[in-house]
Amino acid sequence: MINSVEWLDQKFFPAYTNNWDDQMFRERIVPYLSDSVTVLDLGAGAGNVRQMNFKGLSARVCGVDLDPRVLQNPYLDEGKIGTGEAVPYPDCSFDVVFADNVLEHLCRPQKVFDEIYRVLKRGGVFLAKTPNKFHYMPWISRSTPLSFHKWVNRLRGRHEEDTFPTFYLVNSAGDFRRTCAQSGLTPELVEFHEGRPEYLRMTLFTYVFGLLYQRIVQSTDALQYFRIVMIGVARKPE
Repeated sequence: MINSVEWLDQKFFPAYTNNWDDQMFRERIVPYLSDSVTVLDLGAGAGNVRQMNFKGLSARVCGVDLDPRVLQNPYLDEGKIGTGEAVPYPDCSFDVVFADNVLEHLCRPQKVFDEIYRVLKRGGVFLAKTPNKFHYMPWISRSTPLSFHKWVNRLRGRHEEDTFPTFYLVNSAGDFRRTCAQSGLTPELVEFHEGRPEYLRMTLFTYVFGLLYQRIVQSTDALQYFRIVMIGVARKPE
């Protein structure tokens, strides 16, 4: 017998699966890939998100993360321990750099964007998916301690070691475009999406709140800036 959350999933979001936002992000990245393209996964981690596996779709996939588990990430041809503020690769190394749920964790985003510009080849592309800071989830996150985030993620079935501090310093369309421009990158796209209420799929009550919010912010483009998923694309000039 299915529970109330599963029933709501099937009733209102039958086309959605786990990591639907990562699948959406994957579909934005794939068109930029080919067998001549080198890729950097910035914040690659342990390789917990199968949608971020691009081996075989590009010439080489590298990854950088502070987490030493990056060295065993099965989705990478090469993993290195490092930070976005000091990417351990030479200038002009990559055709594509992407960051999946990383921007919200940056305490010095301008330095990271400067590094992205440095390691991109001319004409190279940077893509990022991150929570929009004007959504209720980042607002709650900014108002609560890390211990609360870990507790919520335990309820959602995530491991504590995959819960990191958040700052949301470059998590709006304006912040993203401004930080790109200051690093020399040209912003090409910022889009917003609200889907299945992943952060509220814990109880019937919380799910209903998330469903109502989703229906409201998806009802008109005027409310797009309150949707949870923000995807940004920028390019290093030729």
